Amino acid sequence: MTSPTPAQHPPADVVLSVRDLAKVYTMGEVQVHALRSVSLDIRQGELIVLLGPSGSGKSTLLNILGGLDTPSSGSVSYRDTDLSRADEAALTSYRRNAVGFVFQFYNLIPSLTAQENVALVTDIARDPMLPADALALVGMSDRADHFPSQLSGGQQQRIAIARAIAKRPDLLLCDEPTGALDLSTGRVVLEAIERVNRELGATSVLITHNVAIAAMADRVFSLADGQVTTTHCNASRLPPSEIRW
Repeated sequence: MTSPTPAQHPPADVVLSVRDLAKVYTMGEVQVHALRSVSLDIRQGELIVLLGPSGSGKSTLLNILGGLDTPSSGSVSYRDTDLSRADEAALTSYRRNAVGFVFQFYNLIPSLTAQENVALVTDIARDPMLPADALALVGMSDRADHFPSQLSGGQQQRIAIARAIAKRPDLLLCDEPTGALDLSTGRVVLEAIERVNRELGATSVLITHNVAIAAMADRVFSLADGQVTTTHCNASRLPPSEIRW
């Protein structure tokens, strides 16, 4: 199945709408085309996997969806807001209020406990969860008073997920969240992401080069050379506990 045909008026349940998106980076006299005419829609409550090898454009697309970068051409809209034309103040508000980010590396503050790391977000959010509730959702209540140095990589990643969801984001964007983890630890992290998507209803986008992870998604967009090459709909989502790689 090919990528969706652009529509002038996306359905009401579309949260993110991307049309003819391109991103070109200039490095000296060389132009690098990171994205080429990407069009797709992401619907409310979906768990989406962006799949592709290194250099396929996954991270560039995720960064644009999250308001961390802007396109060279084309458009990306969040509900009724055209992010491609938004100024920096509007993008900052979007990132603060609508988006939770999870990266491959956990970016926790070493001098703060798990609960204090989560509280960094709840202190500035409009309608936050209690840090303890966010930690409970990812199964980390018993590590609330531990510092990052006292936690394994998988535990730190679950704290990072708790921090991302504590502000009740509409969107959860995850950049290779299991890239630095082994199979058993990675599955625990994927279970936390799946639970957030299912219980909080956060529309979730996860990028990975790992084909096996695609089985947990509602839909999978495969990227190569900056383009969406195929879109696949899973008939049912495989529980992360059953994923092998």
